[in-house]
Amino acid sequence: MTEIIDFHAHVYFSEETAEQAHALCEAARDRFGVTMGRFHKKPVGPHPCWSCQLSFLPEKFGEVVPWLALNRDGLTIFTHPQTGDDLTDHTRHAIWMGQMLPLDLRQFRKGAA
Repeated sequence: MTEIIDFHAHVYFSEETAEQAHALCEAARDRFGVTMGRFHKKPVGPHPCWSCQLSFLPEKFGEVVPWLALNRDGLTIFTHPQTGDDLTDHTRHAIWMGQMLPLDLRQFRKGAA
């Protein structure tokens, strides 16, 4: 069985929803002690939108993910485990809340520069 190191929840936002996303991420950080990353106001990595990453241990999954589902208020959240297999984590292991968006997976493919 593959070991899950931690989870990432990427909260996607736009200029119009930036304040809402910031409040959601800060609330998750304060309530659950998750690690809150920077607010990227451009697509970063495979993510097609502006985003903020929340990182948390597997033990917190049962608290954090249901809370995000109930409090996202229309924001799209892309959640995935970190197992060391980035391509699979961002595809087959992915959990979407809201609109599923196409990711730029080129960096995870074999032979990617």
